[in-house]
Amino acid sequence: MKVAGFTIARNVIRYDYPIREAILSVLPLVDRFFIAVGKSEDDTLNFIRSIDPVKIEILETEWDDNLREGGKVLSIETNKAFELIPEEYDYAFYIQGDEVLHEKYIEEVKQQMQKWKNEKSVQGLLFSYTHFYGTYEYIGDSRRWYRNEIRIIKNDKQIRSYKDAQGFRTADNKKLRVKKINAEIFHYGWVKPPKAQQEKQNNFHKMWHDDEWVKKNVSKSDNFDYSQIDSLKKFSGTHPAIMNERIKNQDWDFIYDERKIKRSMKDKILNIITKVTGWIPGEYKNYKII
Repeated sequence: MKVAGFTIARNVIRYDYPIREAILSVLPLVDRFFIAVGKSEDDTLNFIRSIDPVKIEILETEWDDNLREGGKVLSIETNKAFELIPEEYDYAFYIQGDEVLHEKYIEEVKQQMQKWKNEKSVQGLLFSYTHFYGTYEYIGDSRRWYRNEIRIIKNDKQIRSYKDAQGFRTADNKKLRVKKINAEIFHYGWVKPPKAQQEKQNNFHKMWHDDEWVKKNVSKSDNFDYSQIDSLKKFSGTHPAIMNERIKNQDWDFIYDERKIKRSMKDKILNIITKVTGWIPGEYKNYKII
């Protein structure tokens, strides 16, 4: 069984992405890792080169910043990275620059890939998600967070990155048939120094909206306001070991006071339903579990 990893990268230093940790977390599972590195305003290219010069193969690209609808440029760049993977690979493990696989799942993922390798009806493997917010001590527990996503796909080039690259579909826009596995991705995209988080928001919204929308809807503050959140809970597990140094170096304060959170009655009711039953009304599911 041959497995490749793949992802995209641009301005990862400027926006403080834990992409080194992301890549290293899946390297034990892959034979080679392919990265489409976009032209950046920082030293992203050399930073990526330094992670593992033996396993990592880089394609230098330039993002089309005129594509400002639905995050389309992200899927275009992701497909460029996927296209780099030679046909002799059975699987492709996609990891985003702010996601980390806990080392405790390495063997489980390996076993599941082996189990379904020759089953043509299985197009990918579905992972659970834990989303951290504001600090490494809190996770989102409301219905706004997606709970599952595809991160391993068969190396079939009829599979394409979908919309803003959160997931995948077939070239003819069909949802992938997947197996849900007992493995979890830790998402750290909402844990950054407030200044870096605000810069990221300013930049990222430009991939979805025009300048006028960004001007009206994105705060002009120098620091991101982490208080605008609906519901969090304390994280009681362990982080991936690869994240320990980053966690130790957190240098900003985050205070979550649930009493100060303003919610509509509708949100209160729906959140209660989710917490009690596990059901999320209208949950987005870009996959078919088989």
